Amino acid sequence: MPRSLRWLIATLALAAVYPAAAQPYPNQPIRLIAPFPPGGSVDIGARLIAESLASQLGTRIVIDNRSGASGNIGMEAAARAKPDGYTIVLNTIPLVTNQSLFDKLSWDPIRDFAPIGMVATSPHLLVVPPRVAAHKLEDLVRLARANPGKLSYASAGVGSTFHLCGEMFKDSTNTFILHVPYRGGGPALLDTLAGQVDMSFPALAAALPHVKAGTLRALGVTGATRSSLLPDLPTLQEAGVKNFQFTQWLALLAPAGTPPAVVSRLNSALNHTLESKEVREKFQAGAFESFITTPEEAGKFIASEVQRFSKLIKTRGITAD
Repeated sequence: MPRSLRWLIATLALAAVYPAAAQPYPNQPIRLIAPFPPGGSVDIGARLIAESLASQLGTRIVIDNRSGASGNIGMEAAARAKPDGYTIVLNTIPLVTNQSLFDKLSWDPIRDFAPIGMVATSPHLLVVPPRVAAHKLEDLVRLARANPGKLSYASAGVGSTFHLCGEMFKDSTNTFILHVPYRGGGPALLDTLAGQVDMSFPALAAALPHVKAGTLRALGVTGATRSSLLPDLPTLQEAGVKNFQFTQWLALLAPAGTPPAVVSRLNSALNHTLESKEVREKFQAGAFESFITTPEEAGKFIASEVQRFSKLIKTRGITAD
């Protein structure tokens, strides 16, 4: 066989083995796992950013709802995915709490993921039905201390954001308030409206229409700053609960081992998406605000939240098993 022919065959063979080596990322659709059912905040957040993110990256984003086991099924799927940038995952508070809530977890929020960036954040509200004789936070705290165990608060279930926010409030105010878990935020909010429980800590978006209608009374916002949607409502810190800060947030992650250049490309596309007027307005309509970070900043934030909630869950003796 002539030498030139052997060289041509070898060159063609190498091209067949390494066709993607010269192709820029991304060159195929990206799967975005939402580890909760359609209609929830994670699913809505994923769909809200998907179109703009796809446009920034020049490829399709396919939403994959892998719900179940408090988000653990979807997170395990994401953790075990090939770290090539073609599987990413969006999650919220369970990302940093499930490790403490479940004895045997198949994934680790730090070890198994490479943060791409934070996405958005939103506070909760402390609300009471009109029958409760508390018009300010200090009234409610005084009432709870005078009647230990007689007041109750509704949550969306053990380990939910409602529950963790409520336990953080009890820990910060040194009060004993009975926890009444429901199977989801909707039933918890309905019974709060009906006056079956004395208070709740729903997400701002869910509670806002009822607060404006006067069917629920808001005593404080749980974030570090006031909400632009309720600018006259003080934060719990302003109302006297020292160092209290609780917000729901969304974070975008890739499997650990994803090349830094790919993570950087995804972060750049994500931040351009979050800076767009259309996306910011859509988030604001859902009572969220864009939360723009670098991958390193997101990693530090997530690690601090792991430590903060781990301490709370251990102190309050919360378990989901």
